[in-house]
Amino acid sequence: MRRVLAMLAVLLVPAVASAQSATKCAPDNLGIKLPPGFCLSLFADSIAQPRQFAVAANGDVFVAAAGGRGGGGGIIALRDANGDGRAEIREVFESSANSSHVGLFEGYLYTEAMAPILPRGQAPGGTGRTSAIVRYPMKAGELKPSGPPDTIVQGLPVSGAHQTRNFAIGRDGAMYVNIGSATNNCSNPDRIPRTPGTNPCVELETRAGIWKFDARKKNQTPSAANHFARGIRNAVGIAINPADGKLYATQHGRDDLQGWFAQLGMDSVAALKFGAENPAEELLQVNQGDDFGWPYCFYSLVERKLVQAPEYGGDGKKVGDCASKKEPIATFPGHWAPDALLFYTGSTFPARYKNGAFIAFHGSWNRAPEPQAGYNVVFQPLRNGAAVGRYEVFADNFAPNIASGRGTGSRRPTGLGQTIDGGLLVADDAAGKVYKIAYTGTGRP
Repeated sequence: MRRVLAMLAVLLVPAVASAQSATKCAPDNLGIKLPPGFCLSLFADSIAQPRQFAVAANGDVFVAAAGGRGGGGGIIALRDANGDGRAEIREVFESSANSSHVGLFEGYLYTEAMAPILPRGQAPGGTGRTSAIVRYPMKAGELKPSGPPDTIVQGLPVSGAHQTRNFAIGRDGAMYVNIGSATNNCSNPDRIPRTPGTNPCVELETRAGIWKFDARKKNQTPSAANHFARGIRNAVGIAINPADGKLYATQHGRDDLQGWFAQLGMDSVAALKFGAENPAEELLQVNQGDDFGWPYCFYSLVERKLVQAPEYGGDGKKVGDCASKKEPIATFPGHWAPDALLFYTGSTFPARYKNGAFIAFHGSWNRAPEPQAGYNVVFQPLRNGAAVGRYEVFADNFAPNIASGRGTGSRRPTGLGQTIDGGLLVADDAAGKVYKIAYTGTGRP
C-alpha cells in the first residue's frame, strides 16, 4: 500500500506542475501589480458580485455570487478543464438566493440562504427577518446538486448592518458562523455623532461574535449555549488554519471616530485625520470564550493597543477595562475592510508563503480627507499562530477608478481561494471577475 501511495505522489507532482505552468498569463497581468515571478489570468468573468470560493478535490470551483438588484446571485460552478488558468465550463449550481459564502464538507456544499438585503439604516430588531445556513448534497465531479437542501442553522438575524453570514468548517465538523453587529458601535440612534453607547450593550448577546454549530446536524439555532466568541464587530474573513487547527478571523473596525474630536482632545482637522487612519483592521486568533472588546474598545494605531471607545468614556488613550480584552495578532490600516482570509498550503508558490495568511481587502469609503485606500490583497507571514513581521502588499492596483465606486473601471477584491495546483483565486465583486494568480518560477518574490 505504501508503495502505491508513493507512486501516486510521484505521478501527481508533475501533473500539478504541468497544470500550473499551463496557466496563460494575461497581458500586463490586467493591470494588477504582483511580486516578481507571479502572473495573473482571468479565470472567469461576468459573475454578479462574486464573493467567496470553495474548491473541490477535482479542482472545480464554486463561487458564491451576491447578485444585486438585477439578480444573478446564487452559486456558480466553474471548471478549468485544460489547466490554462481560465474556466471553460460554467454551470449555475443554485440560483434561488443571493449568497456571500460557500463551503464544502463530506459530500455537501454549504451556503447561506440569505434574506433580501435590508436598508442600511434600519434599526436593530427591524422586521425580524432571518437567514440560514443550508447544505446541498452533491456527487463528486458534478456541477449541480444531487438533491434538495437541508437547513443546518436557522434563525440567524439580519436586521441593521452587516447582514451576510460567513462561516468556516473544521475537519471535525465544527462550523463557526460570523454574526456581524447590527450597529456601528452599539449606539441608539446609530451613527449619530456624540451619541453615547448603550451600556451594557445587549446586542452582544445575539450579534458581533462567532457562534459554533455542528455541520452534520440539522435545524440548529444560535443561542447562549453555542456562543463561541464575542466583541468582533464583523468577522467577514474567517478560516481554520490547517497548521494548528485553530480558528482565525479578520475584524472590520468601527467608523466615525472623527465625530468625537472634543472628547479625543483634538481639533476637528486632527480628528478627521485620526478617524481616517483609525481604528486598525485586525487579524484575530479566536478561541472559546474570547472577547475582543467591541463596542467598548478599539485598536488605536497610534497607541498600538486596545483603548476605550469615546462612546464609553474613552479619550483615545485611556485603556480601562480594555486591558482584559484579547489583542489581535496582526493589524492593518483603518477602513481597508478585510473581506477574506486564506492560509496558503500549496507547494507551487515559494516556500516563504507556506502557512502564511492572505487577506483580501475590499477598500475604504470613509478615509477622507486622506486618500481612499486598501483595494488589495496582502500577505501576512505567520509562525506558530503569531505574526512574523509586518504584512506585505501582494496584489495591488485593483481600484484605478476609486471615485466610481462600482462603476466603470472599479475593481475591488472580496474572496480568496486556492486551486489544486497551488494557484490563488481572487474574486472582484465590483468588476464581476475571478482572477487566478500563479507563480511562473521566474524572478525573486
